[in-house]
Amino acid sequence: MSYGGKAAERLSGKTILITGASAGIGEATAREFAAAANGNVKLVLTARRKEKLDSLAESLKLEYSNIKVLPVTLDVSDVLSIEPFVNGLPTEFADIDVLINNAGLALGRDEVGSIDAKDIATMFNTNVLGLITLTQAVLRIYKAKNSGDIVNLGSIAGRDPYPGGGIYCATKASVKSFSHVLRKELISTKIRVLEVDPGNVETEFSQIRFRGDKDKAKAVYAGTEPLLAEDIAEIIVFGVTRKQKTVIAETLVFSTNQASASHLYREQS
Repeated sequence: MSYGGKAAERLSGKTILITGASAGIGEATAREFAAAANGNVKLVLTARRKEKLDSLAESLKLEYSNIKVLPVTLDVSDVLSIEPFVNGLPTEFADIDVLINNAGLALGRDEVGSIDAKDIATMFNTNVLGLITLTQAVLRIYKAKNSGDIVNLGSIAGRDPYPGGGIYCATKASVKSFSHVLRKELISTKIRVLEVDPGNVETEFSQIRFRGDKDKAKAVYAGTEPLLAEDIAEIIVFGVTRKQKTVIAETLVFSTNQASASHLYREQS
């Protein structure tokens, strides 16, 4: 995607921290930032699967000789590990300029009253508490220099809750409220808060939701032409590479066959 001639200049030398970078939207966003900056960026890539991060880092280094990549194991649901992680970043990567709060998951489609307590805790710890804790840690860096971007990955589920999504929808609604509050609290600063709310995107998300059941995961997208991770990555990078005074505060992203969380046009076979 072309972001305009100023995009590479605006990203030049910046340090970008991406959570959930081992696959899906996180991985695609890392690749998109690298491309938009012509490799002249520093990427801190975090996720639970270190081997995936290492593979991505090597791939990026092969493509861009000038890129700097730090793959680090981080499970944002372990909120007590977040502060030590930020404080322990090597000096070269410590001055974060862009935070992409991408890590998140859904587990199951159980109705309220039959939702496993562990699933509730995992979704809230990952999607909400981890996001908030990491944002607070990074915000101290931003306030010290009065600049920085925070991109929170929300979802159509945070705007349009659906049956079977009682917990996941609630977590994404929490992300939306948190983003609104943060933007208002930072109104006197040069710190930007952007929220991207994807609709139907085909990634590992549904496989995780259905605990590895590939047939159930595939059925979510059957008869539709869903968005891909790269489509969301383009929008994230576009928002970050606008003029510093420009805040693309919220972006709701659908494919052409979607109009709400549950309103999907499916081709009949």
